[in-house]
Amino acid sequence: MPSNNIPSSNFNHKKYRAFTPIQKSDRRWPNHVINKAPEWCSVDLRDGNQALIEPMTPSQKLEMFKLLVDVGFKEIEVGFPAASAPDFDFVRQLIEDNLIPDDVTIQVLTQAREPLIARSFEALKGAKKAIVHLYNSTSTVQREQVFKKSKQEIKAIAVQGAEWVRDMAAAAPETRWSFQYSPESFTGTEMDYALEVCNAVIDVWKPTSDNKVIINLPATVEVSTPNVYADQIEWINDNINSREAVRISLHTHNDRGCGVAAAELGVLAGADRIEGTLLGNGERTGNMDIVTMAMNIYSQGIDPELVLSDMDRIIATVERCTQLAVHPRHAYAGELVFAAFSGSHQDAINKCMAIDAEQRKDDPNAHWQVAYLPIDPRDLGRSYQQVIRINSQSGKGGVAYVLEQDYGIQMPRWMQVDFSPHIQAFAEKSESEVGSEAIQSIFVDTYLKPQNAAVIGGYQLNREGCVDTLQAELKADNAVVEIDGKGKGVLDAFVRGLSSKIGRDIVLLDYSEHALPSKKGAENEQAEAMAYVQISINGSRYCAAALCDDIVTASMQAVLNALGRSSVNL
Repeated sequence: MPSNNIPSSNFNHKKYRAFTPIQKSDRRWPNHVINKAPEWCSVDLRDGNQALIEPMTPSQKLEMFKLLVDVGFKEIEVGFPAASAPDFDFVRQLIEDNLIPDDVTIQVLTQAREPLIARSFEALKGAKKAIVHLYNSTSTVQREQVFKKSKQEIKAIAVQGAEWVRDMAAAAPETRWSFQYSPESFTGTEMDYALEVCNAVIDVWKPTSDNKVIINLPATVEVSTPNVYADQIEWINDNINSREAVRISLHTHNDRGCGVAAAELGVLAGADRIEGTLLGNGERTGNMDIVTMAMNIYSQGIDPELVLSDMDRIIATVERCTQLAVHPRHAYAGELVFAAFSGSHQDAINKCMAIDAEQRKDDPNAHWQVAYLPIDPRDLGRSYQQVIRINSQSGKGGVAYVLEQDYGIQMPRWMQVDFSPHIQAFAEKSESEVGSEAIQSIFVDTYLKPQNAAVIGGYQLNREGCVDTLQAELKADNAVVEIDGKGKGVLDAFVRGLSSKIGRDIVLLDYSEHALPSKKGAENEQAEAMAYVQISINGSRYCAAALCDDIVTASMQAVLNALGRSSVNL
């Protein structure tokens, strides 16, 4: 039942009606797969810019343009020069300052009105290559309620606009012109009528296979499920005139949250080209997110033909230019998308990445198979340190991963089990994420520097056959304690001598050791040794570790640290 404080009288689904899909029994697109990248066109500087509370400044536009070029876009819609002086001036700056690479074509948008088309050509004067993007709205709602014009009148606007574009381009032959037409609100237009208008424009422009036109079919407002959009695209693809001379382009919006899905299914249905923005900025809920779609393609082993390896630069530039923050859960780009807080997730990631590292030693191109990570974070410039994040939901595997990645500490599994509750308690008390430095500090306080632990002062070792005789000097509570022991190995001798001194049996249950990487630039780059022990005293288990450049000293000190964690005094 709704709360009495929430009015429900205006929440009335009955004033809406379901979108009527086209009847199509011969659909083929569900059986297709994407096996190559579409042609991309960024509209960040036009569609994205017009959706901002504060439009980009000239310097921000230039920074964004340079980013788009570096990412690899070959077609960039740079503005609506007939609509505003800043857009006109920016197009002129790009041309006059020779900022457009030879392999990049700029695109400008214009309505089908003669003065606006003329102003657009004025802005493009001197460009080596340019796309003039002509549009007018064809949808039922726009025709009947906004323009109050018939189908024939709306089609005449498109045809007349196409003629003006054709004639003005012919008057400026120094530029290599391409033409694009969009029946705005295509998805809200009757399909047979949308086709009629597009074909009428094609008839004016008379494209060839060597000089194609672009027919852009926008979901200006997303009004149906992506499969319906795919049906519409496939139907146009099958029926449009001069298909061999036409590039079918898509421009989807995200009103239903399905902009990427609609674009992907549209490509399956025969589209050649995709318009969108980096990270999805655009009117209302946004434009199609090119980063997401391109990375979806990349994750399937297909070259997206865009360079997205420096994701942090892309995010920083977009945020700086648009003044919009990227959501931390944004697909592929967000700060947290590769982060795992769940203990079971962390354990699975840790194990899979260890296997992947071994496989990649022999085959750098080994297929990526890591649980919970659809792609390798390193491909986007992210480090593995950003993968495992620790909070109260985390487990032993994640904590162990952070210590190994950041500090080279390779805790054996039995110590991971022992250490995990310490981090859990800290996280619950702090009610926040536990950083790498805090984890390392807790490890040191718990295992390397426990209270009441004695310290190795020195030792002498003699070996006869398989028996080691050990004499060690310990410092405990400002006193010197001497122990003697014999055993099969140094550690066995030390534990026996220690047991004799305290009058209780100490059982060495587990032992592990490894070398820590030396610190670069240090005067003495000798690697230090880390020793880990688990002992039992009267049935109670205690874990500890010690660090020293001498593994024998480290091993004995680890036992003393474990003893210090017990209630037994030396």
